[in-house]
Amino acid sequence: MKKILQELEKRIDNYNIKKKFYYLYIICILFPLVITDSIIVYIVIRSEKISQYKEMENAANAVQYSLSNTVEQAAGYAKKIYTNKYVYEFLDKEYQDAYDYVTSYYDFSKGTRLKDMAGQNYVKVTMYSANDTIINGGGFSKISRDAALNWYQCFKNSGLDQMLLFDYDDSNSPAVEAKRKLMFIKKLDFFGKHREKLLVLELDYASITSYLKQMNYPMDILVCQDRKIVLSNGKFAGIMKEFEEFTGKDSAGYRTSVVIYGSELDFYVLNIKNTVLKEIANHLPIIIFLVMANAVFPIIMMRFLHKSFTVRLGILSDTLRNIDNEEGLMEIKSMHGNDEIGSLMYSYNRMAERINTLIRIVYKNRIKEQEMTVARQKAELLALRSQINPHFLFNTLECIRMHSVLRKENDTADMIEKLAVLERQYVDWGEDFARVSREAELVKTYLSIQKYRFGDRLSYEIDIDGGCMDYIIPKLTVVTFVENACVHGIGSKTSSGWIFVRVYLDGGFMYIEVEDTGKGMDGQAMDQLLQKMYNADIQLLQGKERVGIINACLRLKMQTNNEVLFELDGEEGIGLMVQIKIPCKYLTQEAAVC
Repeated sequence: MKKILQELEKRIDNYNIKKKFYYLYIICILFPLVITDSIIVYIVIRSEKISQYKEMENAANAVQYSLSNTVEQAAGYAKKIYTNKYVYEFLDKEYQDAYDYVTSYYDFSKGTRLKDMAGQNYVKVTMYSANDTIINGGGFSKISRDAALNWYQCFKNSGLDQMLLFDYDDSNSPAVEAKRKLMFIKKLDFFGKHREKLLVLELDYASITSYLKQMNYPMDILVCQDRKIVLSNGKFAGIMKEFEEFTGKDSAGYRTSVVIYGSELDFYVLNIKNTVLKEIANHLPIIIFLVMANAVFPIIMMRFLHKSFTVRLGILSDTLRNIDNEEGLMEIKSMHGNDEIGSLMYSYNRMAERINTLIRIVYKNRIKEQEMTVARQKAELLALRSQINPHFLFNTLECIRMHSVLRKENDTADMIEKLAVLERQYVDWGEDFARVSREAELVKTYLSIQKYRFGDRLSYEIDIDGGCMDYIIPKLTVVTFVENACVHGIGSKTSSGWIFVRVYLDGGFMYIEVEDTGKGMDGQAMDQLLQKMYNADIQLLQGKERVGIINACLRLKMQTNNEVLFELDGEEGIGLMVQIKIPCKYLTQEAAVC
């Protein structure tokens, strides 16, 4: 076996690429494609046959159900008559003359109301009795009148008490009446067998045939009895001609049998001819196109793929395997050929050279970019510092000036001392961060100055959790929001107000809350301010509104890598609360970690 494979390999090696492609196409593409398409066609045809069989089965069952239901309705009506004693009395009575019979018939019809018992308009009722005093007509007849007819002989010979019977009436009168008949016959012997009595219900054969046609099944459905076609939805459905013999059992795709009241009926559903061939004919252009696409076109294309390429592709593949080399991409040393593969090799070398150059450039640019980033951050920090100093200083000095003008007081030593404490913090930017405990002292100093200004109009409360005192946060963060509460909250309201400052730990966050009962904000203003807080950057600081808050928010974002959270809650005329949530993972402290 090994020698055979080696010999086969040698022969394949001697074939040119064109022949190799042809063999590859025939063995690996065309042959599997033919097999696969054949299997698919087989599955489709089989599926179509199964689907047709199911459809024929459903059609036969539907026709069987419809016929059985019609017969059962007639049987139900026959049962009502079967147990009606007045019917028996009328059929057994000996009548003196025609007048006596007519009088009794009128009284009987008025009392029993047989038509109401029927319930179906297409049922014709005839009651027979071996009573010669009965006058034929009006739904009653002597047995002797029809004793020689085929239906009576069939029922007598069956020995059954009730029976469903298909009959062909070959009499000439009346000429317009249907020759084919569907009859339900039942003996009337519930109250004894004094005389032979029969009930014959004749169903409307034309209505039943019409109903079968209205089912709109595409295949012919035949109901046969003793090889005679007694019902059909197709060409055998005439009501005047005699029942035809069914000779095409081989063309039937489905057959089932059922016995309905002693009558054995066979249901045949004929095959729809050439359905698969019709489908193929309908899709013949698509099939031809697929054959051309799968067989002819590839063979034509094979003529253009006969040049050798394996060696050069191997060299290219080996080079690409070393693409993970940290020193850069390797270049192909040996190149030959001017076709697409040769062009690919030359293009790869150019790409490798360019990528190696870009790697060197990008590496240098990345170092420069990092240096520029650090410098930019320093410049932004300096800009923040230079902007926040005059902002706080201006507000504080304005506060002192307005208070002195209004009260005409010279005793401002205490306020100036506290102002000096604040000014030292604003001027001394050796460090951009401060402990929460130091921020709490600044807040207390600032609120004391504002208390001096507002007097009884301002009350405040500072509640700092002991576990937060040693945390490091951006300098002047808390006092910035306290200053905003005083100036825009309490200062804009004529009545007295409160300022609450709270700092606490909860769920991995440090919460800073500044709440005032001042002027407050409407919903739209709060949304705008919150948007500025989240989008704080150097460009927003160039504006003139809320500079202090934007400054503080920007430094908090820089400290927490944009993970700090801000919330505003308040109502116009009621007050405003600012909540800052700082993740503890970005905070440092000398005490325990939260």
